[in-house]
Amino acid sequence: MTAPLTRCAWVRNRPDDDIMVRYHDEEWGVPLHDDQRLFELLTLEGAQAGLSWDTILKRREGYRRAFEGFDIARIAAYGTTDAERLLSDTGIIRNRAKVAATIGNAQATLEVQRELGSLDAYLWGFVDGQAVVNGPESMSDVPAKTPASEAMSKALLKRGFRFVGPTIVYAFMQSAGLVNDHTRDCFRYGELVGK
Repeated sequence: MTAPLTRCAWVRNRPDDDIMVRYHDEEWGVPLHDDQRLFELLTLEGAQAGLSWDTILKRREGYRRAFEGFDIARIAAYGTTDAERLLSDTGIIRNRAKVAATIGNAQATLEVQRELGSLDAYLWGFVDGQAVVNGPESMSDVPAKTPASEAMSKALLKRGFRFVGPTIVYAFMQSAGLVNDHTRDCFRYGELVGK
């Protein structure tokens, strides 16, 4: 009989939450280099502000449908009619400021792509192109923000992005694999360090 896998405490305490377990096991901390998927995660992390992450994950497919697969160029072109459509969509968090931020962030992303080639290159530049491996002993060792997330937040805000405070940005960095904050006892820590 195989021993059960040890996971980070934030998901270990929810063994019956399939969405959170799958997210932890398959996505969280995996280095991501696709502009569209990075934009999706940045949007979802911003949407989470004031809410729980599982609330957002349960609406993820709703977000993908409502925002046309997170097509950055299409979202950047959204106007008032699109914003109103989104605000009546029960598949997403219907918050006017968050919807407006997603549209504005898509426009800011297009500018980053024009100027620097890709959102990927821009964001990964804050960690010198390499995932930061922290290897915390426990979740209490994981900070809410870091100097790198503060620098990224400040730079994104200067470029017109919204819902990108340093705590949101750090959660994004963890999610998109710019940072590996799996605890040392978690089976994913070793798997990701080995990549």
